[in-house]
Parts: sequence; C-alpha cells; structure tokens
Amino acid sequence: MPQLAFDIGFFAELPKLQPPVRKGVLDAWEKFGRLTLDQLFKDPGLKLESLTHAKDQQIRTIRIDQFWRGVVLAPPSGDTFVLLRVLQHDKAIAWAKKQKSSINEVTRAVEIRDAATLDEITPAYERVAEASPKERLFAKFSDGDLTALGIDADTLRQARTLVDKEQLEVFAPLLPQDQREVLQYLAAGCTVEEVWQDIVAPALQAQASSSSSSRPVDARDYETAIRHSGARIALVTASEELRDILDKPFAAWRVFLHPSQRKVAYRASYSGPAQVSGGPGTGKTVVALHRVKHLLGYLRDGDRILLTTYTNALVNALRSGLESLVEDPELRGRVDISTVDGFASRVVAEVPGAVALRPLMYNEEESRWGKAAKATGFTGSAQFLAQEYRHVILAQDIRTLPEYEAADRRGRGSRLTAAERPLVWETVERFTAGLAADGARTWLQTCAEAARLLEEKGPRYRHVVVDEAQDLHPAQWRLLRAAVPARPDDLFIAGDPHQRIYDAKVSLKSLGIKVTGRSVKLRKNYRSTQEILRWSTALLVGRPIAELEDENRPDTLLGYRSALHGDGPDLHAAADEEAELDALVARVRTWREAGVGAGEIGVSTRFNKTCAKAVAHLKAAGIPAAALRAADASGEAAAVRVGTMHSFKGLEFRCVAVIGVNDGALPFPKAVTPPEVDAKQHETDLMAERCLLFVACTRARDSLYVSWSGEPSPFLVEAGV
Repeated sequence: MPQLAFDIGFFAELPKLQPPVRKGVLDAWEKFGRLTLDQLFKDPGLKLESLTHAKDQQIRTIRIDQFWRGVVLAPPSGDTFVLLRVLQHDKAIAWAKKQKSSINEVTRAVEIRDAATLDEITPAYERVAEASPKERLFAKFSDGDLTALGIDADTLRQARTLVDKEQLEVFAPLLPQDQREVLQYLAAGCTVEEVWQDIVAPALQAQASSSSSSRPVDARDYETAIRHSGARIALVTASEELRDILDKPFAAWRVFLHPSQRKVAYRASYSGPAQVSGGPGTGKTVVALHRVKHLLGYLRDGDRILLTTYTNALVNALRSGLESLVEDPELRGRVDISTVDGFASRVVAEVPGAVALRPLMYNEEESRWGKAAKATGFTGSAQFLAQEYRHVILAQDIRTLPEYEAADRRGRGSRLTAAERPLVWETVERFTAGLAADGARTWLQTCAEAARLLEEKGPRYRHVVVDEAQDLHPAQWRLLRAAVPARPDDLFIAGDPHQRIYDAKVSLKSLGIKVTGRSVKLRKNYRSTQEILRWSTALLVGRPIAELEDENRPDTLLGYRSALHGDGPDLHAAADEEAELDALVARVRTWREAGVGAGEIGVSTRFNKTCAKAVAHLKAAGIPAAALRAADASGEAAAVRVGTMHSFKGLEFRCVAVIGVNDGALPFPKAVTPPEVDAKQHETDLMAERCLLFVACTRARDSLYVSWSGEPSPFLVEAGV
C-alpha cells in the first residue's frame, strides 16, 4: 500500500503554513494510504504531476489546495513517496524543477540537492579559484578521504573549487545535507576521523539491524534508502500522530532523532557517568529524555529514575516532553521530575522531626552578611563573604576551621592571608547561626544538608538524568552523586558551558564524577537558522569557557552548525525606551501579519520591569501578551510570551524579540563583581552576562529582532554591531 513520508525540510517550514494548508497535507497523506499506486497517479484531485525541463523526473508536485502545491519524491519503484516541501503554486514548481535526488553510497541515505543552481554557479567558482592565490579550502584532504566520508563526484568537483569558508556558505544550502555537514565540519577544523565518528558512523550504526545494510548500495532502491534516512525522513503511521504534528508544528521535531543523537541516547549501557554537551538547539534535552525512555525499559522492581534540572520552568518542559515520549502513565510514574533544590528540600523534610525552614532571598542574604561582618569586626565587603561562602566553603563542603585554613582558594581573585581566615570563619558561623535562629536557610545549604543525609542513609535512585547541568553548584552535584549508587548508567548529564548564566563554578572530575571516554559533543543546531547562529556565536568568540568536566580545559564551539537557513537578525536602535517599545509593537504586528501565531512569539529582556512595560505596550496595541509565568499558569498559548532572559532558558519560539540591550543593562553593573573586590570573579560575572544574551538570542528559530535605546550594550559593539 502506498504511503507518504515527510522530509525534515517540510517540517522546518511547517510553522509558516496556515491551518487550511496543513489540513490539505493531512488529506493528501490519507489519500496515499487509501488509494493504490495506479489510482494515485490517475487521481484528478491529487494531480501527481511530472514537470517539464526538470532536473529529476522522480520529483513531482501534488495539489494541496487551489493555491498550494506539495513537492514529492516519487521513486520509480517501491510504495513510499516523500513530501519534500509545501509551497505556493509557482514557487513549488520552480523549486521542484531545480532539485535532484540520489542515494549516498556511504551513508545509504536519500539525498536532495539544488542541482540546477549548482550547475549554474560551479563553473564561475572554478574560474575564480584558478585565478586566486589562496590555497583551496579542502586541499589537505585527499579525494579518497572525501569519498570515504560520502562525498560524491559532483560535490567533490564543487568542493575543489572553494578557497574559503565564505564560498562554502554560498554552496552549503544547495548541497545534500549529509555531504554539506561533512564539508562544514572539515572546514571548521575537524579531522577526517572526527567527521566519520560524528556523521558517518552513527548513520551506519542506525542501519546495523537492517538485513540490507551489508549489501552493495543500489542507486535505484529508494524504498530501502528512505528507511536508511531516519534522521531526515519520517514515516508517520497514525493519523492522530500527524494531526498532532500539524496542529503543533514544534512537536514535529520529536519525530526525528539524528543518528549521532540516537547513538548517545540508546546506547545499551555506559560503564559509569556519561555526558552529552553541545551548543543551544543541538538536542541535548531531547537526548536526555530519550535516555530516560531507554532506561525505563530496564528498571527492576522498586527502581526509580530522577530527572532533574535547574529551574521550575525547565521542569515543566521536561514533564511535557516525557509525556510525549512515554505514553504509559504507569511507566512515567517511575520517574521523579524536579529541580535539584526541590529534591533537596524533600530529602531534608523527610527527616523525623524536621522543621520547615524558609528559603533565604538574595537581597536578604547580602544584608545578613553585612550584619555578621559588623558583629565580628570583619572589614571586607558583604559581597566578598557571600562569594567566599559559596565558592570555597560550600563548594568544598568545608565544615570546620582547620578545613577552611587548609582550603584551596585557586580561582578566587581576592587575596586572603592565613591570619585572616579565622575571622572570616567566625563571620561565617555568625551568619549561619543567625539563619538557624530565624528559621531560614539558603538553597545551597539545603542541598549540602541533603547530600550529607543521603551519604548516611544511602541512595534513592537507580539512575539520575541531569539537564542544563552547567548551572549546578558543587553542593548540588554532591547531592546528585549521593542520590544514586556508583554503578554503570548511574548519571547521565546534558549541558553546555556556553549557556552558563548562573554563578556556578564546578569541575565534575574534582567531585569524583568522571566522564572521560563517555563524553559526546553534539555540533548540529536544529533550532536557529545558521544566520542567527553565526551572529549570536560572535558574542562569545575568542573568550575562554571552561569545560564542565574539567575547569582547567577550555570548551569550544568548533564545528557548531545549523541545519536551517534563513534571514539574519534584524537590529534596531531607538532614541528612547518609549520609541523602542513602539518599534517592538510594529515588529510583532509584522510577524503576526505574516501568519505567525501569538504563542509562537517570545519577547525577552534583562529586567522584570521592562517585561511589564512590554506586556502593557503590546496589550494597549491590541496584541495578546502575558508575562511568561502567568501565560504558562493560565494556559495562554495564544498570547505573546514576555519574560526575562533568565526565564527564557531552555525555551524556544518561532520568532524572538530581545529588547533593552542597552549599555547599563548588559552587563548589569549590580551583577558584576568590581575588579577591585575580585578580578577573577569580575571576569566570570562578565562572561555570565555575555552568555545570558547568547542564550536569549538562540531561543529564536526563524526570526530574531534585537533592539536598544540610547547606547547599545558593549557586547553588541564588540561583536561588530
């Protein structure tokens, strides 16, 4: 029976399609499942038409409605067709005529390339290369190496014409996806071995169970090749599933799991803690959720899994994701999903006779440090004391004065003599005693206490899966380490040091969590366009960021690429805040008029007060808008969601406006330690502020708008704005 599969390129454009067009896609899919092959080709409503002067007669069009056409791959054999794009009538025909399909002889997957445009521009680039004094971009790679990585003869010719990365960017959107990735990875500095491991090997491993995987590649067997293309072609078998995807376009992305992601998520077992890292949008959270699904299949009676992260907003996202992935509520019931702080509070509260202690607010903590210092005669700042307590005492689990006198203070930029440490310790004791007397405790104190309790009583879980791991403090890591026995598959960790926006300094290695040999980096972004990604990444380029595993080793975004292409960010300078808010309204109206749903738009800024002004301004203009937390709580999916940059972490939107990127807001002076207090902490705080802007900008998928009033943030100036 014929069936209609879906290419990832269709899903990438799906949010732009109006509901009637999506309904037409569903009708077409159902028709493929209802008619015979002969009936499909003769059906007057579907109009499965071949195209004159097309590069590939296997690429045809079908009618979606009067004005829209679908472009499909219609192989001469087999029953599976692939919907590649849905475009307006004339655009669909023009696009379809340019495309050519093939089967990669190495990855065995279906490939689509813009053959007409490539044929047109390649001779011109060859002439430029002949006259250029530059070395060719891929000169150090042999034809044999490139062929072994899946580069075919046509792409090899095109690759040999290139002299720099800028030229590759012109060719990249036109090339077959796997071959494009290979060239982009190599151009970014990856070795042949790294590219094989990241791109080719996972694709072949995903086919290992197929009986056809050992046979020679048949360039005409598209039926088999389609089944070898699971990273880009989805076979949807139930109408309910397709309706859900069409109604909620972002849900489509859970259908796909790139071979490199699947290799990590569904590995049978890890001999100890494992880590997956990667830039924004690379699917770390998706991998973590799939890992939970895998582990659920092997739980013994009584075993449970802890799925944890940093904030409550992310907890809600994880809970929703797991519900989509694991349908059985009884099985899901064996997973506890909470923040690390929430887990710590439960552990402490379960102690017999435990007295509930209120969490300490940030502003209150600083004033209490000031009072403690005044009482002991310590003349240093309250800020110094708070950071010493956080980064030395709690980080190293120091409980006595002798331990503090012997403590390692590397990483602190403020000098402290041996003679001064007893007074600091006395001040710490005064601070903690005051908290206890008032029935209060910091969150990190709660985590430290919970870790001690679990170390005494034993672990709670068989597996712990951690998302957004980069923002956790050593005290929180000790709690998670104590929550699970040291066995194979104990800890699975997902994070990105480039998104570290909270003041957490950690080295997993120093805490006994060793992931060497069990660490994988994802490099392919599935959320933002390459143009948005390139601009956002420039905010961090050239600034060292420490690995999560070992703070003495720098992390890198080497090879970090996007699978999507589109427009770059739109930047707007306003005379004052009122003009900036007016411009925001105009931008949101433009998006809405282009068919973007209100709930697909996010507005992010540094401060809550700016959020409130943005919500009021949008509402006054007749645009539904709500603060992020209020929108989530009330289910206002049809409202533009407005939130701080911190609250946007882990979320994504089709269109994002980042406003208020002014000098004085980013970096925010109160969030940055003065260099005279601690020079090293000053640099750490500045980096956290940079990462905050980077995180906000990389929430956007299709469109990014960045604005400021007055002077722009120095971060923008340094990035070349």
